[in-house]
Amino acid sequence: MAKFLVTGGTGFIGTQLVSHLVSAGHEAVVLTRSPGKHAGKFGDSVRYIAGFDEVDNAEFFMAVINLAGEGIGDKRWSDKRKKQLLESRVALTDELVKCLARLQVRPEVMISGSAIGWYGASDATPLDESAGFNNEFTHELCAAWEQSASAVEALGIRLCIIRLAVVLGKDGGVLKKLLPPFYVGLGGRIGSGEQYMSWIHREDVIKAIQFLVSSPGMSGVYNLAAPDAVTNRVFTRGIGMALSRPTFFPLPAFVVKTVFGEMGDRLLLQGQNVVPRRMQEAGFTFDYERLEDALGDILVK
Repeated sequence: MAKFLVTGGTGFIGTQLVSHLVSAGHEAVVLTRSPGKHAGKFGDSVRYIAGFDEVDNAEFFMAVINLAGEGIGDKRWSDKRKKQLLESRVALTDELVKCLARLQVRPEVMISGSAIGWYGASDATPLDESAGFNNEFTHELCAAWEQSASAVEALGIRLCIIRLAVVLGKDGGVLKKLLPPFYVGLGGRIGSGEQYMSWIHREDVIKAIQFLVSSPGMSGVYNLAAPDAVTNRVFTRGIGMALSRPTFFPLPAFVVKTVFGEMGDRLLLQGQNVVPRRMQEAGFTFDYERLEDALGDILVK
Protein backbone atom coordinates (compact mmCIF):
# COMPACT_ATOMS: atom_id res chain seq x y z
CA MET A 1 0.00 0.00 0.00
CA ALA A 2 1.23 3.51 -0.85
CA LYS A 3 0.01 7.02 -0.29
CA PHE A 4 -0.52 9.54 -3.11
CA LEU A 5 -0.96 13.31 -3.02
CA VAL A 6 -3.37 14.35 -5.76
CA THR A 7 -4.42 17.78 -7.00
CA GLY A 8 -7.38 17.93 -9.36
CA GLY A 9 -8.55 14.71 -7.75
CA THR A 10 -12.25 15.63 -7.93
CA GLY A 11 -12.23 16.45 -11.65
CA PHE A 12 -13.07 14.39 -14.72
CA ILE A 13 -9.76 12.50 -14.73
CA GLY A 14 -8.89 12.81 -11.05
CA THR A 15 -12.07 11.24 -9.67
CA GLN A 16 -11.54 8.11 -11.72
CA LEU A 17 -7.83 8.05 -10.90
CA VAL A 18 -8.51 8.20 -7.16
CA SER A 19 -11.07 5.42 -7.53
CA HIS A 20 -8.46 3.24 -9.24
CA LEU A 21 -5.89 3.99 -6.54
CA VAL A 22 -8.30 3.02 -3.78
CA SER A 23 -9.29 -0.17 -5.63
CA ALA A 24 -5.60 -1.09 -5.79
CA GLY A 25 -5.34 -0.74 -2.01
CA HIS A 26 -3.65 2.67 -1.89
CA GLU A 27 -4.47 5.81 0.07
CA ALA A 28 -4.75 9.36 -1.24
CA VAL A 29 -4.72 12.92 0.04
CA VAL A 30 -6.74 15.04 -2.38
CA LEU A 31 -6.62 18.83 -2.64
CA THR A 32 -10.04 20.34 -3.36
CA ARG A 33 -11.87 23.61 -2.82
CA SER A 34 -14.77 21.75 -1.16
CA PRO A 35 -13.47 19.01 1.17
CA GLY A 36 -16.83 18.64 2.92
CA LYS A 37 -18.58 17.91 -0.35
CA HIS A 38 -16.41 14.86 -1.04
CA ALA A 39 -15.54 13.63 2.45
CA GLY A 40 -16.37 9.98 3.06
CA LYS A 41 -16.73 9.06 -0.61
CA PHE A 42 -13.95 6.49 -0.32
CA GLY A 43 -14.12 5.91 3.41
CA ASP A 44 -10.85 6.26 5.29
CA SER A 45 -8.76 5.65 2.16
CA VAL A 46 -9.00 9.25 0.95
CA ARG A 47 -8.51 12.46 2.94
CA TYR A 48 -9.71 15.68 1.32
CA ILE A 49 -7.90 18.92 2.17
CA ALA A 50 -8.51 22.56 1.28
CA GLY A 51 -4.88 23.66 1.41
CA PHE A 52 -1.32 22.35 1.51
CA ASP A 53 -0.96 23.62 5.09
CA GLU A 54 -3.00 20.54 6.06
CA VAL A 55 -0.14 18.32 4.90
CA ASP A 56 2.12 17.44 7.82
CA ASN A 57 5.89 17.65 7.32
CA ALA A 58 6.21 14.03 8.44
CA GLU A 59 3.77 12.63 5.85
CA PHE A 60 5.30 10.42 3.18
CA PHE A 61 3.85 10.20 -0.31
CA MET A 62 5.20 7.71 -2.78
CA ALA A 63 3.98 9.88 -5.65
CA VAL A 64 2.34 13.21 -6.42
CA ILE A 65 -0.20 13.57 -9.24
CA ASN A 66 -0.73 17.22 -10.18
CA LEU A 67 -3.80 17.66 -12.39
CA ALA A 68 -5.47 20.80 -10.99
CA GLY A 69 -6.55 23.61 -13.30
CA GLU A 70 -9.62 25.51 -14.46
CA GLY A 71 -11.27 24.04 -17.56
CA ILE A 72 -9.67 25.67 -20.59
CA GLY A 73 -12.79 25.25 -22.73
CA ASP A 74 -15.38 26.20 -20.13
CA LYS A 75 -15.63 29.92 -20.97
CA ARG A 76 -14.62 32.53 -23.55
CA TRP A 77 -11.04 33.74 -23.16
CA SER A 78 -11.21 37.26 -21.80
CA ASP A 79 -8.04 38.71 -20.27
CA LYS A 80 -9.53 37.92 -16.85
CA ARG A 81 -10.26 34.34 -17.85
CA LYS A 82 -6.75 33.83 -19.21
CA LYS A 83 -5.36 35.02 -15.89
CA GLN A 84 -7.60 32.54 -14.03
CA LEU A 85 -6.46 29.70 -16.27
CA LEU A 86 -2.84 30.58 -15.64
CA GLU A 87 -3.11 31.06 -11.89
CA SER A 88 -5.13 27.88 -11.36
CA ARG A 89 -2.21 25.93 -12.81
CA VAL A 90 0.97 27.88 -12.15
CA ALA A 91 0.21 29.44 -8.76
CA LEU A 92 -1.12 26.15 -7.41
CA THR A 93 1.89 24.22 -8.72
CA ASP A 94 4.21 26.78 -7.12
CA GLU A 95 2.44 26.16 -3.79
CA LEU A 96 2.70 22.41 -4.31
CA VAL A 97 6.46 22.63 -4.86
CA LYS A 98 6.85 24.62 -1.63
CA CYS A 99 4.86 21.95 0.20
CA LEU A 100 7.06 19.16 -1.16
CA ALA A 101 10.23 21.09 -0.28
CA ARG A 102 9.36 21.08 3.45
CA LEU A 103 8.56 17.38 3.72
CA GLN A 104 10.99 15.35 5.81
CA VAL A 105 10.97 12.61 3.18
CA ARG A 106 10.16 13.71 -0.35
CA PRO A 107 8.13 11.73 -2.88
CA GLU A 108 9.88 9.56 -5.41
CA VAL A 109 8.05 11.02 -8.41
CA MET A 110 5.64 13.73 -9.53
CA ILE A 111 3.38 13.33 -12.55
CA SER A 112 2.34 16.83 -13.60
CA GLY A 113 -0.32 17.77 -16.09
CA SER A 114 0.03 19.77 -19.26
CA ALA A 115 -1.68 19.55 -22.65
CA ILE A 116 -0.98 19.15 -26.32
CA GLY A 117 -1.92 22.82 -26.55
CA TRP A 118 1.81 23.30 -25.83
CA TYR A 119 2.35 22.75 -29.58
CA GLY A 120 -0.20 25.36 -30.59
CA ALA A 121 -2.24 25.09 -33.79
CA SER A 122 -0.70 22.85 -36.44
CA ASP A 123 -1.46 21.09 -39.70
CA ALA A 124 -1.49 17.34 -40.36
CA THR A 125 2.23 16.96 -39.62
CA PRO A 126 2.75 14.38 -36.84
CA LEU A 127 4.08 15.97 -33.64
CA ASP A 128 6.15 13.97 -31.18
CA GLU A 129 7.80 15.27 -28.03
CA SER A 130 10.70 16.75 -29.99
CA ALA A 131 8.44 18.96 -32.15
CA GLY A 132 8.45 22.75 -32.02
CA PHE A 133 5.52 25.00 -31.21
CA ASN A 134 3.34 27.78 -32.53
CA ASN A 135 3.60 30.64 -30.04
CA GLU A 136 0.05 31.39 -28.90
CA PHE A 137 -1.91 31.42 -25.64
CA THR A 138 -2.23 27.65 -25.24
CA HIS A 139 1.52 27.28 -25.62
CA GLU A 140 2.23 30.08 -23.16
CA LEU A 141 -0.17 28.53 -20.64
CA CYS A 142 1.27 25.01 -20.90
CA ALA A 143 4.87 26.22 -20.99
CA ALA A 144 4.39 28.23 -17.79
CA TRP A 145 2.74 25.24 -16.09
CA GLU A 146 5.56 22.92 -17.11
CA GLN A 147 8.19 25.42 -15.99
CA SER A 148 6.56 25.69 -12.57
CA ALA A 149 6.52 21.90 -12.18
CA SER A 150 10.18 21.60 -13.21
CA ALA A 151 11.23 23.09 -9.86
CA VAL A 152 10.70 19.71 -8.18
CA GLU A 153 13.70 18.30 -10.01
CA ALA A 154 15.96 20.47 -7.84
CA LEU A 155 14.39 18.69 -4.84
CA GLY A 156 15.53 15.32 -6.16
CA ILE A 157 12.04 14.30 -7.29
CA ARG A 158 11.67 12.50 -10.61
CA LEU A 159 9.33 14.51 -12.86
CA CYS A 160 7.12 13.28 -15.68
CA ILE A 161 5.07 15.90 -17.55
CA ILE A 162 2.04 14.55 -19.39
CA ARG A 163 0.79 16.53 -22.38
CA LEU A 164 -2.81 15.41 -22.57
CA ALA A 165 -4.82 15.17 -25.76
CA VAL A 166 -8.63 15.53 -25.69
CA VAL A 167 -9.72 13.07 -23.00
CA LEU A 168 -12.75 10.92 -23.79
CA GLY A 169 -14.82 9.19 -21.14
CA LYS A 170 -18.29 8.64 -19.78
CA ASP A 171 -20.29 11.35 -18.02
CA GLY A 172 -17.99 14.29 -18.56
CA GLY A 173 -15.17 15.85 -20.51
CA VAL A 174 -15.49 17.16 -24.04
CA LEU A 175 -18.04 14.53 -25.09
CA LYS A 176 -20.56 15.79 -22.55
CA LYS A 177 -20.51 19.16 -24.34
CA LEU A 178 -20.43 17.79 -27.89
CA LEU A 179 -23.09 15.10 -27.67
CA PRO A 180 -26.44 16.92 -27.20
CA PRO A 181 -26.88 17.88 -30.91
CA PHE A 182 -25.93 14.36 -31.98
CA TYR A 183 -28.59 12.76 -29.79
CA VAL A 184 -31.28 14.59 -31.75
CA GLY A 185 -29.68 14.02 -35.16
CA LEU A 186 -28.26 17.55 -35.53
CA GLY A 187 -24.55 16.79 -35.15
CA GLY A 188 -21.83 17.30 -37.73
CA ARG A 189 -18.31 18.50 -38.40
CA ILE A 190 -17.00 21.74 -36.91
CA GLY A 191 -15.75 24.28 -39.44
CA SER A 192 -13.96 22.62 -42.36
CA GLY A 193 -13.70 19.35 -40.45
CA GLU A 194 -10.13 18.93 -41.69
CA GLN A 195 -8.45 20.01 -38.43
CA TYR A 196 -6.81 17.11 -36.61
CA MET A 197 -8.13 15.95 -33.24
CA SER A 198 -5.75 14.05 -31.02
CA TRP A 199 -7.64 12.16 -28.33
CA ILE A 200 -7.17 9.56 -25.58
CA HIS A 201 -9.55 7.38 -23.57
CA ARG A 202 -9.67 8.32 -19.89
CA GLU A 203 -8.82 4.74 -18.89
CA ASP A 204 -5.60 4.98 -20.90
CA VAL A 205 -4.72 8.24 -19.14
CA ILE A 206 -5.00 6.49 -15.78
CA LYS A 207 -3.10 3.46 -17.05
CA ALA A 208 -0.33 5.74 -18.36
CA ILE A 209 -0.04 7.61 -15.05
CA GLN A 210 0.31 4.32 -13.20
CA PHE A 211 2.90 3.18 -15.77
CA LEU A 212 4.96 6.34 -15.27
CA VAL A 213 4.77 6.13 -11.48
CA SER A 214 6.06 2.55 -11.51
CA SER A 215 8.85 3.13 -14.07
CA PRO A 216 11.81 4.73 -12.24
CA GLY A 217 13.80 5.25 -15.43
CA MET A 218 11.19 7.48 -17.04
CA SER A 219 11.24 11.28 -16.79
CA GLY A 220 10.62 14.35 -18.93
CA VAL A 221 7.75 15.10 -21.31
CA TYR A 222 5.31 12.48 -22.60
CA ASN A 223 2.46 12.93 -25.06
CA LEU A 224 -0.64 11.17 -23.80
CA ALA A 225 -2.55 10.75 -27.04
CA ALA A 226 -3.83 7.62 -28.74
CA PRO A 227 -1.86 6.65 -31.88
CA ASP A 228 -5.00 7.13 -34.00
CA ALA A 229 -5.36 10.89 -34.36
CA VAL A 230 -8.21 11.74 -36.76
CA THR A 231 -9.71 14.78 -38.45
CA ASN A 232 -12.73 16.45 -36.91
CA ARG A 233 -14.80 15.15 -39.81
CA VAL A 234 -13.83 11.56 -39.00
CA PHE A 235 -14.30 12.18 -35.28
CA THR A 236 -17.85 13.52 -35.62
CA ARG A 237 -18.74 10.78 -38.09
CA GLY A 238 -17.51 8.27 -35.50
CA ILE A 239 -19.83 9.77 -32.88
CA GLY A 240 -22.75 9.49 -35.28
CA MET A 241 -21.98 5.84 -36.04
CA ALA A 242 -21.68 4.97 -32.34
CA LEU A 243 -25.04 6.62 -31.63
CA SER A 244 -26.69 5.50 -34.90
CA ARG A 245 -27.40 9.15 -35.73
CA PRO A 246 -26.80 11.19 -38.90
CA THR A 247 -24.02 13.82 -39.02
CA PHE A 248 -25.34 16.12 -41.74
CA PHE A 249 -25.36 19.43 -39.85
CA PRO A 250 -21.97 21.17 -39.75
CA LEU A 251 -21.22 23.97 -37.29
CA PRO A 252 -19.87 26.80 -39.48
CA ALA A 253 -16.58 28.46 -38.53
CA PHE A 254 -18.14 31.93 -38.34
CA VAL A 255 -20.68 30.68 -35.77
CA VAL A 256 -17.89 29.17 -33.65
CA LYS A 257 -15.92 32.42 -33.73
CA THR A 258 -19.00 34.52 -32.97
CA VAL A 259 -20.17 32.41 -30.03
CA PHE A 260 -16.86 31.30 -28.52
CA GLY A 261 -14.37 33.92 -29.67
CA GLU A 262 -10.65 33.13 -29.49
CA MET A 263 -11.29 30.04 -27.38
CA GLY A 264 -13.50 28.49 -30.05
CA ASP A 265 -11.12 29.39 -32.85
CA ARG A 266 -8.06 27.83 -31.19
CA LEU A 267 -9.69 24.79 -29.55
CA LEU A 268 -12.42 23.87 -32.04
CA LEU A 269 -11.25 25.10 -35.44
CA GLN A 270 -7.54 24.35 -35.03
CA GLY A 271 -5.84 21.12 -34.08
CA GLN A 272 -2.72 18.99 -33.76
CA ASN A 273 -1.74 15.53 -34.98
CA VAL A 274 0.10 14.39 -31.86
CA VAL A 275 1.85 11.02 -31.56
CA PRO A 276 2.88 9.30 -28.27
CA ARG A 277 6.40 8.34 -29.41
CA ARG A 278 8.10 8.25 -26.00
CA MET A 279 5.33 6.23 -24.34
CA GLN A 280 5.38 3.66 -27.12
CA GLU A 281 9.18 3.45 -27.08
CA ALA A 282 8.97 2.74 -23.34
CA GLY A 283 6.68 -0.24 -24.06
CA PHE A 284 3.37 1.29 -23.05
CA THR A 285 0.34 -0.17 -24.81
CA PHE A 286 -2.99 1.60 -25.23
CA ASP A 287 -6.17 -0.32 -24.46
CA TYR A 288 -8.00 1.99 -26.86
CA GLU A 289 -5.82 2.67 -29.89
CA ARG A 290 -8.64 3.22 -32.37
CA LEU A 291 -11.33 5.88 -32.11
CA GLU A 292 -14.00 3.34 -33.08
CA ASP A 293 -13.16 1.20 -30.04
CA ALA A 294 -13.02 4.17 -27.66
CA LEU A 295 -16.36 5.60 -28.76
CA GLY A 296 -17.91 2.14 -28.75
CA ASP A 297 -16.88 1.65 -25.13
CA ILE A 298 -18.13 5.07 -24.07
CA LEU A 299 -21.29 5.56 -26.14
CA VAL A 300 -22.70 2.18 -27.08
CA LYS A 301 -25.10 0.95 -24.40
